[in-house]
Amino acid sequence: MSEAEPQPVLFSREGEHLAIITLNRPESRNPLDQDTQDALIAAIHRLDTEPGIRVAILTGAGTAFSSGGNVRRMSAAASGPAERTPAQSRQYYRHGIQRIPLAIERCEVPIIAAVNGPAMGAGCDLACMCDLRIAAESARFAESFVKLGITPGDGGAWLLPRVVGFAKASEMALTGDPLSAAEALACGLVSRVVPDAELMDAARAIAARIAANPPQAVRMTRRLLREAWNNRLETVLEFSAAMQAVAHTTADHKEAMAALREKRKPVFRGE
Repeated sequence: MSEAEPQPVLFSREGEHLAIITLNRPESRNPLDQDTQDALIAAIHRLDTEPGIRVAILTGAGTAFSSGGNVRRMSAAASGPAERTPAQSRQYYRHGIQRIPLAIERCEVPIIAAVNGPAMGAGCDLACMCDLRIAAESARFAESFVKLGITPGDGGAWLLPRVVGFAKASEMALTGDPLSAAEALACGLVSRVVPDAELMDAARAIAARIAANPPQAVRMTRRLLREAWNNRLETVLEFSAAMQAVAHTTADHKEAMAALREKRKPVFRGE
């Protein structure tokens, strides 16, 4: 990326506790190319390392959330995936886009996907990597890999069934057909649909509700929810007991109980 080119991902802070991550290649509908992958992973890492961040919003610049893979580069005769050996392609995915779901999984800060337009292929999967999703009325979603004669290389076959259920995920992945925002709401892919002009305000409102809670309890609850995706009940109960033991010792827990007794608004400091 030359110095004249815009940053592929923007990172900004709003107020004390909110971070906004914006995919910033609107002219090409925010593809998840190598530069964007690197910048997005760096932004996700900042969520855990910058003091005070309690919640983040991920969105796209322009009229698209993300078009997914860069189809132009994919079809380039000299450098496209078809020219790589299978071993090279395996490493390309492992050290490329597959880093994103792992980075989001490890992040402790909840991430809200504000889907402002089409979320196609890997763009749809990126939305599924987030903790919750709200959509503008113009948003569309497609697990469209099959249309290009390929499969989800970014973890979509693991992510999508956990969000919409196996049958709906199968329909989406095997047909590759897009869903409207209303259809995405009906199957649970998103939790809310709002007019385009209201999307970021709606995302900020949800973020504020999350940020108002004790931040350590929010982080531990997010971790429990993530672990519960993959483990048996007995394992999750054991993990829950350990997390709860830690939560009981926090100053924010004591503040919450005191505020409840005193009938006042609590002040949480993340301690």
